[in-house]
Amino acid sequence: MGVPGDTLELWSPDKGSAPAGGAVRRVLLLNVTFEPLTTVGLRRAVCLVLGGKAEVVHHDAAGAVLHAASVALQTPSVIRLSRYVRIPYRNRVPLTRAALMRRDNYKCAYCGGRAETIDHVIPRSRSGQHVWENCVASCTICNHRKADRLLSELGWTLAVPPVVPRGAHWRLVGAQYDGDPQWAAYLRESSAALRPSAALRPSAALRPSAALRPSAVRRVSSPPRSKCPRRVPLTAPARRWLGS
Repeated sequence: MGVPGDTLELWSPDKGSAPAGGAVRRVLLLNVTFEPLTTVGLRRAVCLVLGGKAEVVHHDAAGAVLHAASVALQTPSVIRLSRYVRIPYRNRVPLTRAALMRRDNYKCAYCGGRAETIDHVIPRSRSGQHVWENCVASCTICNHRKADRLLSELGWTLAVPPVVPRGAHWRLVGAQYDGDPQWAAYLRESSAALRPSAALRPSAALRPSAALRPSAVRRVSSPPRSKCPRRVPLTAPARRWLGS
């Protein structure tokens, strides 16, 4: 079941809750295990819910309501897939321009202004590497002023040292800057997003028991792993299922 794009209208008692400047309202998408996957546009989230592929976990806190020609429903803020989507593992979050801008919230690491480009803290011409720990978002003016010099040569300092993004999923880098406070519990590392509370779990059967995981028995005597690897984009079959 779909919602015609020209008939979908949003009404909210709190006018300030609507995204400014025509921005697309985003909805947090969870796997069936309550693991955060990504964010989707509001219209796509509604289609997933009405098509029976997802269910609403949290509605919009402001009470916004969607109206179409034949249906009216509360605006979702967090939705959960009705079936499990397998995601392959990746050890490190990929460094892309979009992800780095999201990590730094589109702010220049040097002056705090609007970031427009990427700068290497230690210039590439001076053996600097293209890694998370050496890349920051920067405005054009600061980028030109710094050129190929070191921060110590300019007397500059970084308020926040650049680090590898932390979070449950690389597609959600910087999602903490998006509006809804209801996302916080799912985006926080080692949070309810990875270990949902009983209040958020419809059924304990959703969690695979140790008896169903033979490898769990062998792991009892093995040393603990250093860190859980992060996730990468959805597999092609999963994308086809979500887009069908």
